[in-house]
Amino acid sequence: MQFTPSDLSTWPRREHFHYYRNQLPCGYSVTVQLDVTRFRAMLERKGLKFYPSFIWCVSHTILSHPAFRMGVDSEGQPGTYDRMHPNYTVFHEDDHTFSDLWTEHNESFPVFYQAFLSDVATYGTRHGMKARAGQPANFYCISCVPWLSFTGYASTVPGGQPNLFPVITYGKAAEHQGTWTMPFAVNISHAAADGWHTAQFLNDLQALLDRVDLEEVAR
Repeated sequence: MQFTPSDLSTWPRREHFHYYRNQLPCGYSVTVQLDVTRFRAMLERKGLKFYPSFIWCVSHTILSHPAFRMGVDSEGQPGTYDRMHPNYTVFHEDDHTFSDLWTEHNESFPVFYQAFLSDVATYGTRHGMKARAGQPANFYCISCVPWLSFTGYASTVPGGQPNLFPVITYGKAAEHQGTWTMPFAVNISHAAADGWHTAQFLNDLQALLDRVDLEEVAR
């Protein structure tokens, strides 16, 4: 893990960060409908699971967006991590609770995919909030609500600081005239990202879903 502090003498968003971190702490939520038609078809052809494959795509896209890799050091100074690891949820059918798991991101899709399956096999049946210990500082949250197709979703932290890292929730995909769309919500602190940053991230994620062939992603 590498954390690079922001140079406050040259960082264009230093005033925005201070304002939304200290004077008016707030976050925001954006929900869009991702087109997953081609992505779903590709996964079906190759026999790949949606959850780990989609999480890899999100993690890969985050690498190109420093605003989605923000954090603070021990003195509260802002900076960016070199990468973010997904912290995701697994659902327990026996008591209808869920647990958090995390898997280290790897730019090689096959490596990440197998690590994800191994982590779920090892820790996925453990109940409680944290099924796997040792969660790194450079993580982001991603979870799925597979029972619901929604048009808006917001996560709040009353009395606390909005998270600098993105909190992502996606829902049930629906088909209309041959096109499959899926709700995808991003919650993030305004100190970390403005609307422009989130729009760029979402556009890049959609472009990746439209073109990626995951069996060819290996480094």
